Amino acid sequence: MTLDFARSERSTLGVEWELALVDTDTGDLRQVAQTVLDAVAPADGSQHPTIRQELLLNTVELVTGVCRTVPEAMADLDRSVALVREVTDPLRVELMCAGTHPFGHWSNQKVTNKARYATLIDRTQWWGRQMLIYGVHVHVGVEDRDKVLPILGALLTFYPHLLALSCSSPYWAGRDTSYASNRALLFQQLPTAGLPYTEITDWPRLERYVDDMLRTGVIDAFDEIRWDIRPSPTFGTIELRVFDGVTNRTELAALAALAQCLVEWFSRRLDAGERLPAIPPWFLAENKWRAARYGMDAIVILDEDGHEELVTDSLARLVEQLRPVAADLGCASELESVLEVAATGASYQRQRAVAALHECGLDHVVAHLVAELRAGRPLPPA
Repeated sequence: MTLDFARSERSTLGVEWELALVDTDTGDLRQVAQTVLDAVAPADGSQHPTIRQELLLNTVELVTGVCRTVPEAMADLDRSVALVREVTDPLRVELMCAGTHPFGHWSNQKVTNKARYATLIDRTQWWGRQMLIYGVHVHVGVEDRDKVLPILGALLTFYPHLLALSCSSPYWAGRDTSYASNRALLFQQLPTAGLPYTEITDWPRLERYVDDMLRTGVIDAFDEIRWDIRPSPTFGTIELRVFDGVTNRTELAALAALAQCLVEWFSRRLDAGERLPAIPPWFLAENKWRAARYGMDAIVILDEDGHEELVTDSLARLVEQLRPVAADLGCASELESVLEVAATGASYQRQRAVAALHECGLDHVVAHLVAELRAGRPLPPA
């Protein structure tokens, strides 16, 4: 088959942010997404361009347009948040984001009435019904289709760095899992989800893979390939889906900047004739597990020779390498925020600190997550 890749301006940006709808008084999830979507829908009844439905009725997804800079993308999301709050505030519903809800139970959630979601649940059953998870997806434009798979392979060498920074799902159904990101390991249980196949290194190999998946009925459309990092032919982008749900706009901007800078950095290196780095699949799988388990304390495998380093030390060196790219892309200050996360801790650490202060009162953890989204920045556990 022929898999077309849309024309896209180099290193343009799009961000998708999944938000949970929680009760102001109890912190529990509210099934009011359709109420929100109906209220913001255009007069012609079409879908709102930046506020969209998701698998569960406790979730809305905010999406940006095609943006040139991280500040532009964040301003786009700010407008959508404000519009949603016009509906949710009178309902006594708050917005919250983390990889999982600290105490919500999957069996109590309602699925959006849409054929694609019904098909997913029918096929995946127990695992599909447990997808009470939230994430962030970052699209970065790639101007040449032949660059996509080499850049994707190089991005995988920094997979644990991207995940560790965003880890925000230590709790599942009211219990501490001892993982920094339970979401990452839960989501990979779905068919076609998880790590991409590293042997797919060029576009013809990808086309053969997609043809196989379509011909055997594994998927009905390309977007049912749910890799953690994947090409997005419809938009002409690489889509990074590694991240846990991000609790606040400051850290979201930092992750978007890191993603945009990495893609542009690898694109420049290809232009210069360099061979991009790669990592064996066995090291990649171990890195994903280490980041999900230990978060910012993970010791990550750096290369095919098996060199290792604490992820925070590796991030410091990476930010230094990316600073010239960030200056060119207009996201220098946002990239520096990566170092703040590395120094002060990620969301999963703040959540556990709040729980410790309140003797595991996970309603207080939800309240803290709600407050961070309101404030637009990470807040001290107190």
